[in-house]
Amino acid sequence: MTLGIVLALFGGMMVCIQNTFNAKVKEQVGAWATTTLVLGLGFLASLTIGLLVEGGGLFSTSGMQPWFWFSGIIGVGVVLCVTQGVQQLGPSYAISIVMVSQILFALLWDTLGWFGLDQVAFTWTKAVGVVLIGGGVLLFQLGGKLTERRMLRKGA
Repeated sequence: MTLGIVLALFGGMMVCIQNTFNAKVKEQVGAWATTTLVLGLGFLASLTIGLLVEGGGLFSTSGMQPWFWFSGIIGVGVVLCVTQGVQQLGPSYAISIVMVSQILFALLWDTLGWFGLDQVAFTWTKAVGVVLIGGGVLLFQLGGKLTERRMLRKGA
């Protein structure tokens, strides 16, 4: 479990760095070129590492549902949406919204047992947790705006 937590924390850090970099690349070359660059380099890196680590068994897909192949296409939407969100809102606010969205949809899909997931009972504690996380994002964003207003009033 500790390894899982460390990997999740590291993954979260990498998502934030990647999206910040993606927003900077988008400023220079546009959304589609950024998406192509990100997913193209990701493809080359994962293919190379995958072949080195797993060899010929890399593409063994027995038992996999065919619709899971569309994950890469979904990745295009992820890169486009998050990159533009970071550019519009800034990294911390955009990633906070992404995080809340992920938690809400993960809770929904767990509860309904969609996409081959084991169905997990919905509890009031999970609902409270989601509300607290969403409230934290609002507090984070609104707190900054309130501080800005106070500073503007003092300067005027």
